[in-house]
Amino acid sequence: MAPSTRSPVMQETDEEDWFAEDEAPSTAVAPATEFDHIERLLRPLTRGDPAALELLDDAAVLPSRPGYDLVITKDAMVGGVHFLVDEALDMVARKLLRTNLSDLAAKGAEPYGYFLSVGWPSGSDVTSRETFARGLAEDGAFFDISLLGGDTVTTSGPLVLSATLLGWVPEGGAILRRGAKPGDRLMVSGTIGDGWLGLLAQWGEVADPDGALLRRYRQPEPRIGLRDAMRQHAKAAADVSDGLLADSSHIAKASGCRVRVDLERLPLSPGGQAWLDIQPEQVEGRISLASGGDDYEIVCAVDPNEAWAFRVAAAAAGVKVSEIGEFVEGEGVSAYYKGRDVTPSRLGWLHG
Repeated sequence: MAPSTRSPVMQETDEEDWFAEDEAPSTAVAPATEFDHIERLLRPLTRGDPAALELLDDAAVLPSRPGYDLVITKDAMVGGVHFLVDEALDMVARKLLRTNLSDLAAKGAEPYGYFLSVGWPSGSDVTSRETFARGLAEDGAFFDISLLGGDTVTTSGPLVLSATLLGWVPEGGAILRRGAKPGDRLMVSGTIGDGWLGLLAQWGEVADPDGALLRRYRQPEPRIGLRDAMRQHAKAAADVSDGLLADSSHIAKASGCRVRVDLERLPLSPGGQAWLDIQPEQVEGRISLASGGDDYEIVCAVDPNEAWAFRVAAAAAGVKVSEIGEFVEGEGVSAYYKGRDVTPSRLGWLHG
């Protein structure tokens, strides 16, 4: 691989590439151990995809697909920031893939494969790597995606993960954030607020007797099944990672219009409704649910004449979608509750 500049905290080991078994290793690390990891843990994740070249080379060779565009997305996760440092690593691996798959779902893309980089903390044991690889293998099989290559380093800091996922869409057919027009309906899949409540449940701040909220936070469900319905009916879309209000505003900004969100029509799970029922202030409670993030649902703009057809197509794919607002002339995002305008105290997560 080409030389790179890295922070002093991130120091490459001699086993840095998951490809390139023929590169000469340093005597500082027993090479057979890491090469065994490549062969035993990582090569099976390729699922026989010829593009991965069995992880024997320092690159992958991707096939072209006439009539399709390649969609690429990348996310990173850091231990102690995006997941607990003692969280089960198979669950962490699944969340890494699923959050990226959610980005592909928002584009209407068919998932294809992924590249993976891992910064392992010094002293990480074989069991940790096996557990992490098991999570990748299980979700790789479930979502029919293959590892195409990657890189591994050793760090004196926490576990650092980065995945780059690839997917296909018919040429010119990717669903972008821009595309909404005044008059379009704002629609969202699934339920909103569970991811944020699951995080609070993990901290012991919210009751979660059946563990449903925590599962939604740790194991989001990317709406890959909505692909065909969205390609037919969605004019613009985003996945709900930063928060429903924030991600709706991203669509509005890219589209050059304003979005109005009806807080009364937020689709809630039983756990979300139970939490809301005990809040002293209903409007603030709904704003919290709509700005908490980590839901990994799809929010999109749909022509009012196609809203019903979108519901039907989504239901056929096993996904409920709800109309929760509209796009109007102007800019930014606003909210209302029972016909009264509301100024949200926050929209969602901001990236530093």
